[in-house]
Amino acid sequence: MFSKIGTMKSTDSYWDNMEKRRSLEKAKIEIQNADAILIGAGAGLSTSAGFTYSGKRFQDNFPDFIKKYGFKDMYSAGFYPYETLEEHWAYWSRYIFINRYQDAPKNVYQDLYRLVRKKDYFVLTTNVDHCFQKAGFDKHRLFYTQGDYGLWQCSRPCHNKTYDNEVLIKKMVAEQEHMRIPSELVPRCPVCGAPMSMNLRADNTFVEDKGWHMAADRYQAFIRHHKDWKMVYLELGVGGNTPGIIKYPFWQMTAANPEAVYVCVNYGEAVCPQEIEGQSVCIDEDIGKILLQLTK
Repeated sequence: MFSKIGTMKSTDSYWDNMEKRRSLEKAKIEIQNADAILIGAGAGLSTSAGFTYSGKRFQDNFPDFIKKYGFKDMYSAGFYPYETLEEHWAYWSRYIFINRYQDAPKNVYQDLYRLVRKKDYFVLTTNVDHCFQKAGFDKHRLFYTQGDYGLWQCSRPCHNKTYDNEVLIKKMVAEQEHMRIPSELVPRCPVCGAPMSMNLRADNTFVEDKGWHMAADRYQAFIRHHKDWKMVYLELGVGGNTPGIIKYPFWQMTAANPEAVYVCVNYGEAVCPQEIEGQSVCIDEDIGKILLQLTK
């Protein structure tokens, strides 16, 4: 069973505002008093920062693809079976450029960094947009479990290595015409010559390179070292698509440590099991709004 007790609703009623203040104050106190903080971040955090995949942002950046194919959002358009690699990379280079090499419209990640920067923290995230490092987070305290828009790999893959794509992606964006990149810019594996693909966990071809395994080891070391500490497991914007990566482990680690507190901020999906209800603060509200108030 799940509990929504302690959840803050965004309404103007007196009692809901009282609940809001209590939840915020409890979360702030627990974070301030924590010996360490483990952040679990999902797509909702980047959405709050302005990295939306539909609506005006999609329409402004992909009007030609929308006109030709009738796409409704950026994410689903990425799975379309384009007839040529030149068109495929025309789409994906724009996609990567705006979601990896442009800054998020809002300072949500910067606010989060201000909240935890003086703490012993670690970040576990399924996000692939690199916003944590751009906001100042120590890269040795980050584990990107699902890949990185800034990396690609052999599509077969013939070897376990990833490659930075910034220079070529920006060149693709600058030189594409009529929804196609020049053929000479199509990225190919330097070992076998196969087309390159994004280093994103979509199937069993995902490459877990040396850097991925080093980050995984640092994450496990952090968990082992802090398992009995006064911990805050701060979950931000994690949905139900991959609960086994962040959500379920956070619940389990909270239940196993009476000194731990689970703090969940998630607009429309802030819940916890009844077993850890007394150790939890669940806030149903926009993450950016809450982080801004927590940093005051």
